[in-house]
Amino acid sequence: MGACMALCSMASCASCLCGSAPCLLCGCCPSSKSSTITRLIYSFFLLLGTIVSVIMILPGMEDQLRKIPGFCVGGDSILGLDNLVDCDVILGYKSVYRMCFAMTCFFFFFSAIMIQVRSSKDCRAAVQNGFWFFKFLMLIGITVGAFFIPDGMFHTVWFYFGAVGSFIFIIIQLILLIDFAYSWNKVWVENAEDGENKGWFAGLLFFTVLHYALAFTALVLFYVYYTKPDDCTEHKVFISLNLIFCIIISVVSVLPKVQEAQPLSGLLQSSLISLYTMYVTWSAMTNNPSECVLFLCFKFLTLKNKGVARLFCLLSVSLIVPDSPLSPSLSIRSSSNTQVNKLMQTEEGGGSGGEGVVGEDGLLRAVDNEEEAVSYSYSFFHFHLCLASLYIMMTLTNWYQPDTSVQKMSNSMPAVWVKIASSWLGLALYLWTLLAPLVFPDREFN
Repeated sequence: MGACMALCSMASCASCLCGSAPCLLCGCCPSSKSSTITRLIYSFFLLLGTIVSVIMILPGMEDQLRKIPGFCVGGDSILGLDNLVDCDVILGYKSVYRMCFAMTCFFFFFSAIMIQVRSSKDCRAAVQNGFWFFKFLMLIGITVGAFFIPDGMFHTVWFYFGAVGSFIFIIIQLILLIDFAYSWNKVWVENAEDGENKGWFAGLLFFTVLHYALAFTALVLFYVYYTKPDDCTEHKVFISLNLIFCIIISVVSVLPKVQEAQPLSGLLQSSLISLYTMYVTWSAMTNNPSECVLFLCFKFLTLKNKGVARLFCLLSVSLIVPDSPLSPSLSIRSSSNTQVNKLMQTEEGGGSGGEGVVGEDGLLRAVDNEEEAVSYSYSFFHFHLCLASLYIMMTLTNWYQPDTSVQKMSNSMPAVWVKIASSWLGLALYLWTLLAPLVFPDREFN
């Protein structure tokens, strides 16, 4: 009897692994929408690949594996047999390149096959929302195959793919950040004006002052720790230019004509963009191979191994920085804002909403909110995860160019210029949102 019950339980689990997302996670997310659960599972795949990449690049892992007899090529052999595993490939920056190559291929494949899926009645929608066990096996298979790719020009070519994809990913995150700033200001101002509680205005003032205070503190630390009196000209230029640009956007945001044409503009958005600019400036300077860099995390953590310190700082910042690869805002962010819906190719109000559905067993089940139409673009969602995989690869390897020496892996000039350029691009995009209503007065800007 017990064996029969066990077989039935295994059959039920197998059906869930091959079935829909609500079936797989109905016990964990009983009141969620099926589209939300699906995106969470795909994001979990991305997170799992990121964790594996972090483990592979940890300092000392290769030395530990080489101690295993009969494992790594060049290590101690057993009974005179040749060791078959190239530890240079399965660990270090090469392993990150290959792991992220597998994730990129996985998400790009689904992005390609999900083009123009408009309804959940499309047979491809079943593939999008189910067959999780086979998808997991597919990801593992691509990953294993990636480690058999010969070195040759693979890493060099894939480096440029990563640089371009990461830059596109940063642009998308900048747009989402600017939209978030406007949405935040709009919601709080409307709450203050519609209700009698004026605490919303106090909250806006508090966070505006907080953002500017943090940005100013970062600015002072930059001049203290990342410049020298007679050297570090590049850092001085970066810091000074971004300071001037932040002052410009702050002044423009409160100009009477700008306020009249764009009522949603204000200092809250400018303060958030300024704080983000300071973060990107810091991130760029830490990748500069010159002797101007004093990595603050090393000073605070007092770790002898710089690789561990750098990874610790990356994981810490990822929790609060919008463009970080591990940030909760990555790809799974949903918004009712028109601009973001257009960017994500999401139909406003698409699909059917509702609360969880109670099944015959009395348990609350996830609701299928895509019976009539999909609630988000399947193809663009996977394309975004594809770009995120490339960004993770470049971040974990510190934009390391494969044809340089391993000793310079912790610093890379391409990372400096990409990040500085992204900070300038973010400032330019935000400035354009302020000036666009003045330049095109006949158009409507929400």
